[in-house]
Amino acid sequence: MKLDKKQVLKALETISVPGEGANMVDSGAVTNVQVFGDEVVVDLTVKNPSLQARKKAEVSILKTIHDLVYEKAKITVNIKVDAPAKPSANLIKGQPIAGIQNIIAVASGKGGVGKSTVTSNLAVTLANMGFKVGILDADIYGPSIPIMFDVASQKPLAVEVDGKSRMKPVENYGVKILSIGFFTAPEQAVIWRGPMAAKALNQMIFDAHWGELDFLLVDLPPGTGDIHLSIMQSMPVTGAVVVSTPQQIALADARKGVAMFQQEAIQVPVLGVVENMAYFTPEELPDNRYYLFGKHGARNLAEDLDIPFLGEIPLVQGIREASDVGRPAAMQDGTPTQEALEEVTRNVVRELVARNESLPPTEAIKITTMAGCSAVKK
Repeated sequence: MKLDKKQVLKALETISVPGEGANMVDSGAVTNVQVFGDEVVVDLTVKNPSLQARKKAEVSILKTIHDLVYEKAKITVNIKVDAPAKPSANLIKGQPIAGIQNIIAVASGKGGVGKSTVTSNLAVTLANMGFKVGILDADIYGPSIPIMFDVASQKPLAVEVDGKSRMKPVENYGVKILSIGFFTAPEQAVIWRGPMAAKALNQMIFDAHWGELDFLLVDLPPGTGDIHLSIMQSMPVTGAVVVSTPQQIALADARKGVAMFQQEAIQVPVLGVVENMAYFTPEELPDNRYYLFGKHGARNLAEDLDIPFLGEIPLVQGIREASDVGRPAAMQDGTPTQEALEEVTRNVVRELVARNESLPPTEAIKITTMAGCSAVKK
């Protein structure tokens, strides 16, 4: 069958690039179409740099041409990302932390979904992969990272760096850690207003000697509030990971968490969503999966919001036990749990690489007060 370029363009007018509204042809996303016999080459320009968005656009083109034009057409899709040119590092506003290459915020819309558990296991897995990793436990009112790394009884030491006294992070399993939990008694409640909490965080960020790190993971508190703004005001966050469980009440809050990072005045790239407690597998029935909190809720949320789905972590007793004894589950070699955590970590790294190749560095935001209300701007 001899294909016609007009037929191909007419077919492409029925679909759009995910998240970009108008159809591919009218929006200008399709920059060129070439037809050679039964071969079709489509050049496409998209604004979303994520691998998932590019794959979805490619699949849509293949399916549409096969369905509407010719089912045996041989199709090649060349996708180009139209992102702003990457500026030089000295154009970044805010205070980059010397020696730290990537800062990843781990957030959740609500408490109890396993955000700190995901953070600790991401950190350990990255360290096992050979990366230099640190965790800033920014959950001021409920710090749990020291317990999860079995260092709750330790205290950061003071070291002199370039004539100044700095905090030396506590280290275990190859991960450097700073947390407000190191400076308070286990039974002591932290009753601080926002400015006081922000000051404590700034000290842990800028008065610490983190050394050279490939990744600094920031374990944020639940919700969207002062601490989140303080973190993004203090340092340029490379990207964010949002953790949710599958049930609707958690997904509703996770959606708000994603929206916070995507605010026009904030614009921290969301690397993707992790589904924790995705399913339960009894130890005596290792092949069975029971979806106690719903099935694929976070996966569907990621698809709805056109952001990457980073993977699912099962509801396993061993993960809870590992956290309680201070030895993250990612260290349990050869288990399905470790494999799931490794897959999530690989996906985070993949999306981070794509983000760094396609987008300029994130700026730290500026916060001002207008008419008694907090306003956020670049």
